[in-house]
Amino acid sequence: MGSSEEDPNKLVCFYESSSSPSQPLLIKPTSPIPEPTTPSAASPPEPDPTQFLQITYNYGPRPFKDIPFIILFILFVISTFGLGIFSICNKNQNYNNASSFIYNPSSGSCVKDSLFDNFDYWVFVGFSFSSSKSNFLKDLIWVLVITLILSVPICFLLLLLLKHYTKQLVYVALPFFVIVPTFINVYWFVACTVSSSCSDSLPLVYRILVLVFVFLIIGVLVWIFVANWHRIELTVQIIGIASDALSKNLGLFVALPLLTLGLVVYYAPIVVFLVFARLNGKIVPKESNGEYKCVWKQDSWVPAYFALAILTMLWSLTSMVEAKAYVISGTIAQWYFSKEDTKPKRSIRSSLRNAFGPSSGSICLSGLLICMVRIVRAAVDSARQEDVPGFVNLILRCCVNALLSAVDFLNKFTINFAAITGEAYCSSARMTYELLKRNLLSAVFVETVSTRLLAGIIFVISAVYTIAEG
Repeated sequence: MGSSEEDPNKLVCFYESSSSPSQPLLIKPTSPIPEPTTPSAASPPEPDPTQFLQITYNYGPRPFKDIPFIILFILFVISTFGLGIFSICNKNQNYNNASSFIYNPSSGSCVKDSLFDNFDYWVFVGFSFSSSKSNFLKDLIWVLVITLILSVPICFLLLLLLKHYTKQLVYVALPFFVIVPTFINVYWFVACTVSSSCSDSLPLVYRILVLVFVFLIIGVLVWIFVANWHRIELTVQIIGIASDALSKNLGLFVALPLLTLGLVVYYAPIVVFLVFARLNGKIVPKESNGEYKCVWKQDSWVPAYFALAILTMLWSLTSMVEAKAYVISGTIAQWYFSKEDTKPKRSIRSSLRNAFGPSSGSICLSGLLICMVRIVRAAVDSARQEDVPGFVNLILRCCVNALLSAVDFLNKFTINFAAITGEAYCSSARMTYELLKRNLLSAVFVETVSTRLLAGIIFVISAVYTIAEG
């Protein structure tokens, strides 16, 4: 948390190791720094303090930003719901009864056969299927309930461990970054040597070359850790501060699941609309081998509505993910930038109001960008599964994946800046670029180590719980 009695001429930067974790990341001095009367020619030039942006939480009223994107999102939602209601009103009851229609040569259309017994046997088929799977569903529900109950104490225990034993957890986890790939490398070499098929397809010389190459990569990884040991200390501090901040804002454990529940409730009518959209069409005659038979023909607007509804759902999903990040950043920032003897009031409510109010356009823009990244990445992965040969295709896939990762990485910090300052998305992205331009290595290192560390802890806890359940 920021202190109130700081020297206004002191410049605090993110990469300063001497700066306290309670100080803001970047502060623009309120008064100009006096020029020295006798500057020394040997001393390095001092950085211009005005180049550093002021980063502090904006507690005041915030104007609406990125309004065109929230308008575009609302139009998508209104169109999805409007056409969905139309699909319900315009549904055709004969969707499953195409076999009950016969072709009438005199009228050239399909008419319903009066002798057809419209008996819906699918109900009994579904009932039989559900009855055979009732025991499985019952066991699954009990497992989910027990997991949900036990997840609460497990989460709080993990939070306490990260808060009070951050350094010990990080130092215990770091060797596994080397032990795990070393074990896999040796295990692969021994398994391939023992297996006759593998040893025949891959001679001993090549196996040794691969083994040595992987060990060289592990050596480079060890060198990166040693050369950036001060950043490991920074990672320990950031994880500890984040755990402390989360323990002081436990209301996030309620607000974030409620946002997820709200998204599910929002999805429910869209799923219903998609189901009823399939019922929009008519039964038309179709010629086959000189004979006419009645088939179902879907209305031409239904595929376009499916595309619109699915795009709206994807955009809503990514926007909700960004809204959660916004709420977390805004809540933690209010705690971080508050004074030592004061506690922010209604910080979660304030962040929610800003997320779904003035900054809703920025969140929609961020969600749209991430939605596009996900779609392009899915297309790239689909092309990779097709196994298209060619070195150029491999280079293009690597470049596209690197570009998408860069956009995703930049967006993470941009939404944080938007939550803290209330600026528009482009202004927040510009501030993010200026910050990462000076601290890119620290940001990448801290995020890589912290995310892998937490993922490893989650994996261990999940494995232990799975074994205990088994």
